[in-house]
Amino acid sequence: MEEDWNPFVPEEDEGRAEETKRTARILDIIQNIAIAPGRWSRKALAERYEVSERQIQRDLEVIRHGLKLDLRRTATGYRFGSLPRLPTVSYSVTEALALLLAAQAGRHFGVDSEELASAVGRLESVFPEEFRPLLRMLALWQPPFVRARAASQPLLAINRAIGRRRKLRIWYRAPGAASVPTERVVQPCSLLPYGRAWYLLAYCELRQDFRLFKVDRMEKVEELDEGFSVPADFNLERVAGSAWGLMWGAAGPAKKVELLFDAEAGHWAAEDAWHRSQKVYRQPDGSYLITFEVGITPEFVRWLLFFGDRVRVLAPEELRQKVAEEHKRAWEANSRAASGAMAGAPPVS
Repeated sequence: MEEDWNPFVPEEDEGRAEETKRTARILDIIQNIAIAPGRWSRKALAERYEVSERQIQRDLEVIRHGLKLDLRRTATGYRFGSLPRLPTVSYSVTEALALLLAAQAGRHFGVDSEELASAVGRLESVFPEEFRPLLRMLALWQPPFVRARAASQPLLAINRAIGRRRKLRIWYRAPGAASVPTERVVQPCSLLPYGRAWYLLAYCELRQDFRLFKVDRMEKVEELDEGFSVPADFNLERVAGSAWGLMWGAAGPAKKVELLFDAEAGHWAAEDAWHRSQKVYRQPDGSYLITFEVGITPEFVRWLLFFGDRVRVLAPEELRQKVAEEHKRAWEANSRAASGAMAGAPPVS
């Protein structure tokens, strides 16, 4: 995250970017009015989105006449007389099961709300009776890595702030049990699931740069009335660059990495897409040559250590040396631990 460049680089087609920005603004206006009926006047909306009242009036006309929503003006602000309900959609069993599994996975990761619970209930109701015992078991199942506090994670508040383009005040605890939470104001851009946790990509006004915040480490989240603007051409991949994983600031320039896996480990490694630059070559002897163009991070080194002697780093040389040094340190630490355990062990009778 320390690269000295701005991910908000305008596209060549500025007209298309402006139209995309307006579309996002209109959808955001609909959401804000629906969430807070009577709160938003034309002037307040103009200030919120930093455009003229005339532009807001044109947006409201699109909502009223183009989208045919029942938008009404009151003494305090706009409200909807009613909002249309989506028509009933038919799913195949496989489509409905895929949606249900995705929704259940979201709940296990802390995404929970009345709307999600209602959607899950509706999905479950469309399955044949024979599926009900399996669905009840699915609802009760908890992955072994989900923490008890997952349900209290402020994911819903963060999602709402992202949708409404509102700043957040967070109290964030850095890694380490003794750390004291710091208060920060951030401009939330995107929530990212990674590994066993959720991360928030946001512009930190304290650090004056983009940062990733692990949601588990947020002691408190508070949505502010102050808004912010994200250009329509914001590109998450441009922020991440070629880095492996989420430790973007620790990655150097992209390098060609060549890894030779034995047959068993290579079959497992080749099954998943680890990076968008990944290429897999099955060798005549059953081994796998897997290559990447990647910015090497500590996460990448740890991923290689997981395979032990089942992978050889063919290139680059500095990565091979790094992996060898880590293996050597692990061997020395475990050898010392084993020697200490033997010296202090009670005699065997």
